[in-house]
Amino acid sequence: MTSNRPYLIRAIWQWISDNGMTPHLLVNADAKGVEIPRQFVEDGRIVLNVSASAVRDLDLGNDWISFGARFSGNPMNVLLPVSAVLGIYSKENGQGMLFPEDDEAVPPEDEGPDDTPPPAGGRPSLKVVK
Repeated sequence: MTSNRPYLIRAIWQWISDNGMTPHLLVNADAKGVEIPRQFVEDGRIVLNVSASAVRDLDLGNDWISFGARFSGNPMNVLLPVSAVLGIYSKENGQGMLFPEDDEAVPPEDEGPDDTPPPAGGRPSLKVVK
């Protein structure tokens, strides 16, 4: 199956926007194919305001995200692979979603189905993670 990351990014962007909040992307600035203003990168990451009022021509595609924006008054086109997005969240309250950095890893094709037996009792179990 294809990655669910682009679908989640679009859905959460819409949800944040519909609630009158400001969507921000957390991006791995060192990922291959990322075209961003390097002077705003901190610790290999950059946070980008992707609200409808801050960007123009926003395209949240399945493989790439692109838009035009102004950085310190200078216009720039931004291009980044969806796999470089580490999270999307609301500036105002921090609600959103973070993604693992290795989400795009594809298992080898020669592996068969998981033959691990179910836990004792024959039923799967869930655990609360805080």
